[in-house]
Amino acid sequence: MTRAHLPGILAMAAIVVASNILVQFLFGQWLTWGAFTYPFAFLVTDLMNRIYGAQAARKVVLAGFIVGIVCSLIGTRIIGEFGPVVTLRIALASGTAFLCAQLLDVSIFSALRDGRWWRAPLVSTLVGSSVDTALFFSIAFSASLVWIDPSNDVAWANEILPVLGVGPAAPLWVSLALADWMVKLSLALVALIPFRLISGRILEAATPH
Repeated sequence: MTRAHLPGILAMAAIVVASNILVQFLFGQWLTWGAFTYPFAFLVTDLMNRIYGAQAARKVVLAGFIVGIVCSLIGTRIIGEFGPVVTLRIALASGTAFLCAQLLDVSIFSALRDGRWWRAPLVSTLVGSSVDTALFFSIAFSASLVWIDPSNDVAWANEILPVLGVGPAAPLWVSLALADWMVKLSLALVALIPFRLISGRILEAATPH
């Protein structure tokens, strides 16, 4: 690990910490404020991959994973109105989703890095974000996985309601996952702008004239 990687590590750590805090606060009926900060973790990973390569990106992912574990451990010690702020299932879901999705992002980006400048960050983020959402919400709230933490009551997340209030009937967590996924996809497009600007400026500065 070099000093050049430090900004990426600090940025990833800041996003993970902020997201763990903001996820406690609702934004409307289907989202939390954390849904708007966490997707930028993919931007950090992709920038590190473009500028320093896949190995550096994986180091940043590992740093974010460790910070996430620390946040989860702290959350299990904080008692809210309905028990610990972070349950075993949520901690397991968060860590699994983050690590799998981010490492998948790194692999896809590396495979596409020689194509058009937008293809690698866009495709890797879209796929990684989709995997992240699917893993997190199913592990954290699906009734079929209640054996992971039998003492944790997730009945509220499995209440059958119209999807996003207008669609077919499904467990509540499906609406939460779908809303989260839609935000991730939207921010994946928005993140192309800072990706292009930041990576272009740094790579240009590093190129001998």
